[in-house]
Amino acid sequence: KYFLSSTLCLLNTFFCFCGLVGSRPVACQHLRILAQENLEDDPHAQGSSYIAASYVKHLESAGARVVPIHINHTEEEYEKLFNAINGLLLPGGNVDIEKSQFTRAAKVFYELAIKANDASDYFPIWGTCQGFQQLTVLTSNKNLLTLTDTKAVALPLTFSPGAQNSRLFKKFPKDVLQSLSDENITSNFHNWSLSMQNYSSNAKLKRFYRVLTTNTDGKKEFISTMEAYRYPFYAVQWHPEKSPFEWIEKAGMVHTLSAIKATFYTAHFFVSEAMKNHHRFYSQSEEEKALIYNFQPVFKGLNSIFLQNYYFD
Repeated sequence: KYFLSSTLCLLNTFFCFCGLVGSRPVACQHLRILAQENLEDDPHAQGSSYIAASYVKHLESAGARVVPIHINHTEEEYEKLFNAINGLLLPGGNVDIEKSQFTRAAKVFYELAIKANDASDYFPIWGTCQGFQQLTVLTSNKNLLTLTDTKAVALPLTFSPGAQNSRLFKKFPKDVLQSLSDENITSNFHNWSLSMQNYSSNAKLKRFYRVLTTNTDGKKEFISTMEAYRYPFYAVQWHPEKSPFEWIEKAGMVHTLSAIKATFYTAHFFVSEAMKNHHRFYSQSEEEKALIYNFQPVFKGLNSIFLQNYYFD
């Protein structure tokens, strides 16, 4: 049993987008947020689950609308929700990626997404930090993570041959790709990683995912960015959402202009992927009830892990 112990990778969510063509709404692009169980030592905790506001802001900055999903839904309810959303984001967290409630829900959506894409119903998935790791477990049916010294460090990305022409990176401006390659601007807050060795020795992962970038902690080379070959599934071990929206003074936190530009292009890419899907809510009233606008974030203080959290029953 593995637990991700990074105190800055705390959120598991699905996100919601609404795209517009001119002034007419298209079938609204919705990515849902699945909240994760509250931390036991969170003095601000309310209810039973939460979402860090930085993930919400990250996608809203690229034109997204966000909908939280509670962690206690049935498989039937999740399947109904799947038909109202247009993509899935699995952010970082601090749960058991084999036995948690988040994992149970993520597995349902992952399998629905595979089935949908196989039927030419384009449905993207994005995983950040623990979300990256969760995808590796869902694909391989094994926990292949290994310990690395990457709890609070900013790193440049080492691009694999041809990676800059991948679906994920090919529309990034050259200066952003150069910054990602040369500057320490990708924030890492994880104790567990997928090593290149473990990836290379697992046939399921090698067939499913293309490695786009790697990093090293000085001893072990691990995968930092990947995308699926056949499916619109993307995963980063680093945190693009932190640079503009989390301001705790801690090693690994980067707020430079180049880091913020990279943040925007990751969000913009995923929003554009979600806009290729045309699922929608049954009615406007149903959609309005689901939006995160119905909830208020809680300010946790400037020394907190996250500046703001949303809490849910």
